[in-house]
Amino acid sequence: MDLGMFIPISLFICITYAIKVVVDARVRSRMIGAGGSEELVNSILRDEAQRRRHSSLQWGIVLISVGLGFGLIQWFGWRDVTPGMIAVLAGVTGLGNLAFFAIARKLG
Repeated sequence: MDLGMFIPISLFICITYAIKVVVDARVRSRMIGAGGSEELVNSILRDEAQRRRHSSLQWGIVLISVGLGFGLIQWFGWRDVTPGMIAVLAGVTGLGNLAFFAIARKLG
């Protein structure tokens, strides 16, 4: 595997993330500068923080379920990529998303 290929990819990801951070900061500053009510700004920031927490929870649950799927593949001793292997990974990813949905509904 050519590791030199990862440098431009990671550079692109870093530049994209930096642009996202700058745009989000500008939107927040304009929202505050526009003279919106303090309660409105606080509720928007609270909702954004909750969305970030839910996103972290979702990725955590999905990645754990994908890890379990890879563990199942290793346990069964599958070495070649087969439709069954792909079905196991798709199934555990779907189960992870459903688990997140159930947990998010209980959290409110």
